[in-house]
Amino acid sequence: MKKKVLVGMSGGVDSSVAACLLLEQGYEVAGATLHLYNNEDTGIPKARTCCSLADVEDARSVAEHLGIEHYVFNFGPEFRREVIARFARGYECGETPNPCIDCNKYIKFGKMLDRAKLLGFDAVATGHYARVEYDEKIGRWLLKKAADASKDQTYVLYTLTQEQLAHTLFPLGGFLKPEVRAIAEKHGFVNARKPDSEDICFVPGGDYAAFLENVMKFDSKSGNFVDVNGNVLGRHKGLFHYTIGQRKGIGISFESPKYVLKKDCANNTVVLGDNKDLYSSTFAVGNVNFIALDHLDKPVEAGVKVRYSQSEAQAVIYPIENGKVKVRFRSPQRAVTPGQSAVFYRGDTVLGGGKILSEEMKQL
Repeated sequence: MKKKVLVGMSGGVDSSVAACLLLEQGYEVAGATLHLYNNEDTGIPKARTCCSLADVEDARSVAEHLGIEHYVFNFGPEFRREVIARFARGYECGETPNPCIDCNKYIKFGKMLDRAKLLGFDAVATGHYARVEYDEKIGRWLLKKAADASKDQTYVLYTLTQEQLAHTLFPLGGFLKPEVRAIAEKHGFVNARKPDSEDICFVPGGDYAAFLENVMKFDSKSGNFVDVNGNVLGRHKGLFHYTIGQRKGIGISFESPKYVLKKDCANNTVVLGDNKDLYSSTFAVGNVNFIALDHLDKPVEAGVKVRYSQSEAQAVIYPIENGKVKVRFRSPQRAVTPGQSAVFYRGDTVLGGGKILSEEMKQL
């Protein structure tokens, strides 16, 4: 009996080719496009970004071309609660969150998988560049890097549980991006040359501050810029306008470049300093999810990524209290940012990951 797979089809080329490949591999396939918000509710023109009518139509066109059923699921309330609201709370607490990670955790591999099971599907699939394998020796499902290192998306998938991985397929894991576009061209897909989406889908043009002010109605509470010794350097226009490592847009001139080192919510201050002050060797990680291990009970060598676009740096990860993890880099790394995620790797395998905490590095 054929396995039934529900493919999350965003209207882009990757998810379209994922559906095509699964059909060719003999699966019974259907497509699902997730309606997550109304563009006008987030300050986005109707015709722009994902979740637009054009994207739904592109996904439906490919589904018709492939001869598969196509669903549209409205997960708007869940997306507002689990993704947009968490994003806003993170900035409110002085963090710099990554909403794509929450979207994968709660929506694409949470709500969509639940809906797929309810409809009788055996698994879900997406166009993410990653691989899933089962290791019989340790009895665990593993998340592994994609063949195309430039497109690898394991950083935003580290929250996947064993149950989710057991019911997830990533058909593009072994392909390079040019190969994926070639497959789309070969099959005459309407979106074969569609550009990749790069911005956060619900933030127009990547202007987080404008989104928080205009859509989430954040009040820009001005406060002091201070140096590492607490000396006042000037006034800032609200904590959420800044992120760790930022130099441009501070609005004050100095004899030498100054960078954002820290956002102190308790005192409503932004700490500025030199580039050398941005480097740290040790930090704490919470909300940890392990994939290749059941839990961490001793120090382990790992490659650690602290942002999506970065290569991993060598470190040792240690278990500490309350299920948290301490990371100690072999060499100091720049701009480790609270609210972002730290993902732990052993070779091409994801060990796990969690959220970077704002605890003082020197105390660890």
